[in-house]
Amino acid sequence: MTARDTSSVGAPCWVDTWQPDPRAARDFYGLLFGWTFDDPVPMPSGLDGYYHAARLRGQLVAGIGQAPPQSPPGWLTHVRVVDVGEALARAERAGGKRLAPFGAGPDDRIAVLADATGIPFCLRRAEGNDGAQLANEPNSWAMSSLHTTDVGRAQAFYRAMFDWELEPVADAPFSRWLRSGRVVAVVSATDGVTVPPHWSVNFAVRDADAIARQAVTLGGGILMAPTDSPGFRSAVIRDPQGGTIAVSAATG
Repeated sequence: MTARDTSSVGAPCWVDTWQPDPRAARDFYGLLFGWTFDDPVPMPSGLDGYYHAARLRGQLVAGIGQAPPQSPPGWLTHVRVVDVGEALARAERAGGKRLAPFGAGPDDRIAVLADATGIPFCLRRAEGNDGAQLANEPNSWAMSSLHTTDVGRAQAFYRAMFDWELEPVADAPFSRWLRSGRVVAVVSATDGVTVPPHWSVNFAVRDADAIARQAVTLGGGILMAPTDSPGFRSAVIRDPQGGTIAVSAATG
């Protein structure tokens, strides 16, 4: 089970990717990570298409859904809230903006929005075990990382939203976000060109080189070849439809 808190309000609790062809994405990630999938269910809030929940060893790890027309494929990080409508209103007061046609009534469970720097993420009214049940283990979600051109503005937004506090990491190109003393995410500055502004989703793996090779075999690509950093060997890969993820293998 995950040692990271995915059940508290204000904690990142789920990741998913919305793709033009969810079944093709399911085939790719299923073979890449050994995931199995629940029977598809309709997309939330009346959106067209179906949603596929992924499991590893029987436990929920991620999801794959139908992207709206003209929407690029990508991965989203969901943060747990009590009330989506109230959290969405708070986000708008803090400079965020709703992106997708989700309502904000009492029965709404998710909303897609951009933070104050324009980067998409999700609010999620997750209840019980409706979140990642397995994390920080090979082939499951390890961490989400915000790459932004304005760390100060991002910090003000996420503090107002979720009480996240920034903690610099000595000799590292990133800082950690803490909530109630626990690490919930990381953030790093980007020029917006070399690395576009986005919420990156990182998956733990046993062998970053092998996963990168397998991604290419399955029709994907490599955006950053496996590279060593203190304690990890990491790569950034692109799936066949253009969604990107980071993968990291512990070396320490």
